[in-house]
Amino acid sequence: MAIFEPGDPSPLVQRRSRVVGWLMLGLSAIIAVGLTFFPAPYVIDNPGPTYDTLGSVSVGEGEFDLISISGAQTYDTSGELRLTTVTRTGNPESLPGWLDVLAGWADPSRTVIPVSVAYPPGVTVEASREAAVIDMNNSQQEAIAAALSYVGVAFTSLLTVNEAMDDGPSAGVLLPEDVILQAGGEYVNDVTRLREIIAESGTQVPLPMVVERSGEEIDLEVLPRMSEGEDRVPMIGILVSGKYDFPLDIDIALDNVGGPSAGAMFALGIVEKLTSEDLTNGTVIAGTGTISAKGEVGSIGGIRHKLHGARNDGATVFLAPLGNCGDVVGHIPEGLQVIPMATLDDAITSLEALRDGAPVPSCPGA
Repeated sequence: MAIFEPGDPSPLVQRRSRVVGWLMLGLSAIIAVGLTFFPAPYVIDNPGPTYDTLGSVSVGEGEFDLISISGAQTYDTSGELRLTTVTRTGNPESLPGWLDVLAGWADPSRTVIPVSVAYPPGVTVEASREAAVIDMNNSQQEAIAAALSYVGVAFTSLLTVNEAMDDGPSAGVLLPEDVILQAGGEYVNDVTRLREIIAESGTQVPLPMVVERSGEEIDLEVLPRMSEGEDRVPMIGILVSGKYDFPLDIDIALDNVGGPSAGAMFALGIVEKLTSEDLTNGTVIAGTGTISAKGEVGSIGGIRHKLHGARNDGATVFLAPLGNCGDVVGHIPEGLQVIPMATLDDAITSLEALRDGAPVPSCPGA
């Protein structure tokens, strides 16, 4: 039986129903507009752009090689090695609207994070950006060190304190320009190993250190404490830079990208340019991962976004840190092959096998 007959209900009732319907539609539109402007206490991580480490980038009004090398012969390549990024929408000073947050929750390529987790109390947006820039600079230096070690070029290195954070464990103990010689009784000259030593030391006992200050070696101790934020680890509250004396002039031109997660792809790009082998073999290869001067690849955050960003930019192969395999399984976009790597050697061996049509490793369960 039909619910509405031509004469039932009456025209008056039908008109009232239409008016109510339009009112509800208008109210929904007003609510939607209101949600757009009403800030939500979250930030949203999205797939970011990718950059070919073997290609060029625009800097100002000029076009430059992303990686330029002088002092050694370099070789042309046929494919691409793309580093991947994550773009964050929102910060404590400019929060996204609720509609953006709802869309982020509905999109598997995006992640919605409480702003208090992304930016812990006491950490300003400017301080976060400054730390990201220093991490990027360090990752570039360690990538160069790892690549030159792989191709057999010798160099020297040291660690220098940039800043001891106010109210941090090292405030008043470590000073800018201190050169870190030892930590935990071990000679240390790369940022990654220093972080590992701090993590191994924990927060229960002071960490013994030796620094060079104004030409004099000084013994001191710092008691680490847990960091704030999503991934809590023991820290001593300093910004530190790895300074290397390289025999080659290697410049990496990449602005507006921060953090240490591009290190592995920088190192691969340098190796590819310095060796006659064409590792890429015409393939668009993307990837991510931190790297130490010893060539050890570390896991990173936001890898699911980077998988989608890589596929969006035409990559068919993705090099992922072995430690991120658990984050990768079940989230690989169609048409993308993920190859895990624990070291720079692993990555190069896998690319050689891929080029030659040999089997390559994959994440368990992928």
